[in-house]
Amino acid sequence: MSIAYAGFTITRVPMLTDNYAWLVGHDGASAFIDPADAAVAIEAVDRQGGKLDYVLLTHHHDDHIAGAAALAARFGAALVGNAADAARLPALDMAMNDNESIAFGGSTLKMITTPGHTSGHVTYLFGDAIAACGDTLFSLGCGRMFEGTPEIFHTSLHRLATLAPDTMLLCGHEYTLANARFARSVDPDNEALMARARVVEKLRAAGEATIPTRLADELLTNPFLRAQTPEEFARLRAAKDRF
Repeated sequence: MSIAYAGFTITRVPMLTDNYAWLVGHDGASAFIDPADAAVAIEAVDRQGGKLDYVLLTHHHDDHIAGAAALAARFGAALVGNAADAARLPALDMAMNDNESIAFGGSTLKMITTPGHTSGHVTYLFGDAIAACGDTLFSLGCGRMFEGTPEIFHTSLHRLATLAPDTMLLCGHEYTLANARFARSVDPDNEALMARARVVEKLRAAGEATIPTRLADELLTNPFLRAQTPEEFARLRAAKDRF
């Protein structure tokens, strides 16, 4: 599935059981985010013209990086990741730091650190239009807190919450239906959430994806983005882990 958004082309690439990788293009530049399966990723790039400039890694988990080296080698693309977490990633051609930007077609590609799911997790911003957020933020949810603290994770979510409301979020997994069930249990009076949950149920029943999602919709309905303090976030995350 490919969509045009704010001058970018976004292609969702399903991988493994419930992973999403992403291929983003703009004005002749292209980047592939979190390729777990090299063969699937290569096929997706070939369908889009067989050109790839960057392979972007959000964090070190195998279901996001297993195909990265082979994909980069196939197309001569630069492998990009967090300089601070380079020891846990495939050998990087470009190690970026927080708030560092490079040109991307006629726009920019910026890396920001968003730890919590892992200590080295990052998000890639394409101009002011797209955020490839991996497992930091999901539609109606967020990633498990494997290596962070509630304070660290809450800060990362707040950082994403302050992006432009129309930012399109490219999340790493199709977890929205399960996330909706939990969100409704902790925020039962949220009418926007109830309406969105009904849409999600219909989409999944039809075998359709629920991602990408807009930040504005998450700000209205995602309990983790709506948490006002690290303590509130910690309570929600612990409750979701038991749900």
